[in-house]
Amino acid sequence: MGSTADKIKGTANEVAGKARQAAGKAVGNHEEHVKGSIQEAKGKAQVAKGDAKDAVKKVVDKA
Repeated sequence: MGSTADKIKGTANEVAGKARQAAGKAVGNHEEHVKGSIQEAKGKAQVAKGDAKDAVKKVVDKA
């Protein structure tokens, strides 16, 4: 998967995770709130992966 795809999927997971957290908090469902936190963290990791791929590509392109 390319860096852009990682960033897009990561951002989507972050947004979905935040929504899931809010929904869990609104209805008092702690488990759903935690699952949202995990999904948001997964999204942040995907975005970081995309950023890392971009950084490596820039280094390789300069070589």
